[in-house]
Amino acid sequence: MHDELIAQAQAWLTEDPDPDTRTELARFIDAKDETELAARFSGTLQFGTAGLRGELGAGPMRMNRSVVIRAAAGLAAYLKKQGHDNGLVVIGYDARHKSHDFAQDTAAVMAGAGLRAAVLPRPLPTPVLAFAIRHLGAVAGVEVTASHNPPRDNGYKVYLGDGSQIVPPADIEIAAEIAAVPSLTTVPRPTEGWDTLDDSVLDAYLARTDAVLSEGSPRTARTVYTAMHGVGKDVLLAAFARAGFPAPVLVAEQADPDPEFPTVAFPNPEEPGAMDLAFATARALSGEAAPDLIIANDPDADRCAVAVHDGTDATDWRMLRGDEVGALLAAHLVRRGATGTFAESIVSSSLLGRIAEKAGLPHVETLTGFKWIARADGLRYGYEEALGYCVDPEGVRDKDGITAALLITELASQLKEEGRTLLDLLDDLAVEHGLHATDQLSVRVEDLSLIAAAMRRLREQPPTELAGLPITRTDDLTKGTAELPPTDGLRYTLDGARVIVRPSGTEPKLKCYLEVVIPVESHKDLPAARAKATALLESIKRDLSTAAGI
Repeated sequence: MHDELIAQAQAWLTEDPDPDTRTELARFIDAKDETELAARFSGTLQFGTAGLRGELGAGPMRMNRSVVIRAAAGLAAYLKKQGHDNGLVVIGYDARHKSHDFAQDTAAVMAGAGLRAAVLPRPLPTPVLAFAIRHLGAVAGVEVTASHNPPRDNGYKVYLGDGSQIVPPADIEIAAEIAAVPSLTTVPRPTEGWDTLDDSVLDAYLARTDAVLSEGSPRTARTVYTAMHGVGKDVLLAAFARAGFPAPVLVAEQADPDPEFPTVAFPNPEEPGAMDLAFATARALSGEAAPDLIIANDPDADRCAVAVHDGTDATDWRMLRGDEVGALLAAHLVRRGATGTFAESIVSSSLLGRIAEKAGLPHVETLTGFKWIARADGLRYGYEEALGYCVDPEGVRDKDGITAALLITELASQLKEEGRTLLDLLDDLAVEHGLHATDQLSVRVEDLSLIAAAMRRLREQPPTELAGLPITRTDDLTKGTAELPPTDGLRYTLDGARVIVRPSGTEPKLKCYLEVVIPVESHKDLPAARAKATALLESIKRDLSTAAGI
């Protein structure tokens, strides 16, 4: 096995176009480091519906230029087989390590295959790329990003001409074309022949952001904003300025792109500690400068997190859950008279269905991910609990953290004019539809087999109750349903509660999504309902953790 590993690594080394990964790999070969070589050559990064995502480094199990060139060649071959011989492919990228290199390599491969390629002018939010595909009439788009993954990761996200991320069978067919690339020497990579776009695409995107707001609506809410060391700042500031909102106060330490993400363990607003600097910035502002909201984007700015002042003390700030923001935006759109389908992932709160039903609007549940949500027929608004919101599906057929930030700030402004807050509106929704309280049990692992073992245990020894509530129905989602394609997951329906367990599609995590619904008679009953919901969620978490062996 040792000699075979060395031979594999040497063959890869001869083709590797990147001096950084060549140096790394040569060091492992010279040291005969079987552990490192095995980790890199135990297989290949799998191209799926999330495209590619993984740790940077040498070899087929890492993200690097060799892997990206192969992926681009497979995508080009797929597009040509679909009849897009002269089609345009638009390429965007974030500010992570190697993102620019991967974007340039992709453009070169497309040009070498006879397709037209255009690269966005600099690191920009993912929604700008999703917009550009439809705006320019492209047959596909590629975004080089690992979103909110750790600093050592990068990724490769593929969209087709409708502006949505790929879904089966396109992912399987592209993966087959990638696997069919015999060698990098067979992939033409000219040094020119593609376009680098100017700011006109960004200007068109920004012009489109105005459309998400109501003409003449209040624009008074004050915000603190963090870009989480990503690419959102300039675009968000430009969008807020165009809209006429007060200029957001920046979290200075996190305002500019930095691929090392030095102030956060994980550059994800949902992770513990990631919002601490934003809270500190908000607490330091007082009087007329005191903010009404904290807005955060993840590093590629397709997600939007919102925090609100909660309590009488100026230091009391809390993050809203994605489900809370999802319901607030839905209620705002209903109040504005929006029509069309409201869509969400199956792991998001059932409150959206209640809001849509009362407004007489169609409501659809999809598998997790915007590749599914964006495909809902007649989509007007879509969201998922992981801080993703699509508020302008005609412009961006994906989650968009910039337009979501505009819309939630408009809602906060409107409520401010009425002497109310986002929390007041959440209370109203709880009284109207019942208190929908959600939580997550999320377990990050080093060894992926632990996730498979937990799923197997739940299937072989299924729980019959959680928190004393009998499980009235169990759906094994691998079998699919009348509404949903098959996916690896389990859904438990309880009396007044729901639990979904699934492996994450983008991170080494097992995710469990919990929801309890408590009827509420009036506003005075809310504190007791919240206490009951919190206790129930904690109890469900404990019992589920035991049942899964995690």
